[in-house]
Amino acid sequence: MSKSVEKLSSHRAHSLLTVLRENGGSCRTTELAGMLKVSEETVRRNIKKLAKEGLVIKVHGGVLLTNRNDEPAFGERMEANQPAKRHMAAHVAAQIDDGTSLFIDNSSTTSFVADALRVRKDLFVVTNSIKVAERLSAHNGNRVFFAGGELRESDGGSYGAGAIEFVKGFNPDFAILSASAASADKGFMLTDLSEAEIARIYVAKANVRIIVVDQSKFGQNAPIVFAAIPDIDILVTDAPTPEKFAAAAQSGSLKVIVATGDSK
Repeated sequence: MSKSVEKLSSHRAHSLLTVLRENGGSCRTTELAGMLKVSEETVRRNIKKLAKEGLVIKVHGGVLLTNRNDEPAFGERMEANQPAKRHMAAHVAAQIDDGTSLFIDNSSTTSFVADALRVRKDLFVVTNSIKVAERLSAHNGNRVFFAGGELRESDGGSYGAGAIEFVKGFNPDFAILSASAASADKGFMLTDLSEAEIARIYVAKANVRIIVVDQSKFGQNAPIVFAAIPDIDILVTDAPTPEKFAAAAQSGSLKVIVATGDSK
């Protein structure tokens, strides 16, 4: 194989992994071919190569990431699915009035929510995300309280006993949260125990709980459940939820908002 062909093949393999991550860690071969605009044979060839490297698992008609519980790097998540995240963030901001008090967790999605909330004034924000704090502090009369603890280099989140004790002292109007996976049976899940510990406090202490997840999270699994469906008041997502989840949401009195370009 020539160096130019080998480089092209590596680029396609990298693109395939990116698409898999953006779609929850699994895809059918036909879907991958359509999204990558290549033939199914090209997809199969790249799957075979990635399977040999231990990065994916071939299944009948499709492929799975080997480490589906390992989320991509924070920078990758910030780049992925940006239009949908902006639309969802705008719909979240539409639920929030000036002067509201908020918990906001640490994720790429809530970073977009913080950007959307810059139109609001006099917010009282408690967060363990340095990115959220940066976006909302010293702006429009906001007061921002950052949870003390160990600042994680990978994503700018504060975790540990100090952060947990700090956030326990607040009872805000809203909590704005994210999740790694959403299931009709289990509820909302995360891959990281430290994140789940903070999220559970946010859920327990806030008056209204809003969770923001895109369509790729539904039907997925993660090892740590932090909230059941009835524990959450509002779900903001970017597409209609699966039928089973929709039924569970109705049963659990969970309001579902499907974000479009119009947040009014």
